[in-house]
Amino acid sequence: MHEMELRSAAFTDHAPIPDDYSHDAGDVSPPLEWEDVPDEAVELVLVCEDPDAPTGTFSHWLLAGIPPENDGIDTGETIADATAGRNDYGTPGYGGPHPPVGDDPHRYFFRVAALGEPSGLEPGFTIDDLRDAIEEKVVGAGTLVGTFGR
Repeated sequence: MHEMELRSAAFTDHAPIPDDYSHDAGDVSPPLEWEDVPDEAVELVLVCEDPDAPTGTFSHWLLAGIPPENDGIDTGETIADATAGRNDYGTPGYGGPHPPVGDDPHRYFFRVAALGEPSGLEPGFTIDDLRDAIEEKVVGAGTLVGTFGR
């Protein structure tokens, strides 16, 4: 699989995510940039998950249908052609970090994947829908990890 680079102007890999991008601050998504999208990509998908949540992995952001020529997303931006999934808060789009007070900082895995075939996902899809839809279609991927504690 082709390795893509994923980064943010707001935080570096394995560093704290600023409070501005938390659930308490209004669920404003951080800026992200990616590069090295494989030529055969027809769609990109974006996911943010917290594997340290007390109830199991918590989905914070699900976005599919991102045009492969797109090279990032600005702070709080929505991509016109993209399809938002339903995060584990039960809402479409980005839901910021909100770990329990007193927990060790949680890790938030931002992942971008390039697909060689369309996902076919419809608005409101879940993380399980996304996993099923992209199985065997991923031709490239990149990961950025941020941390957050309260």
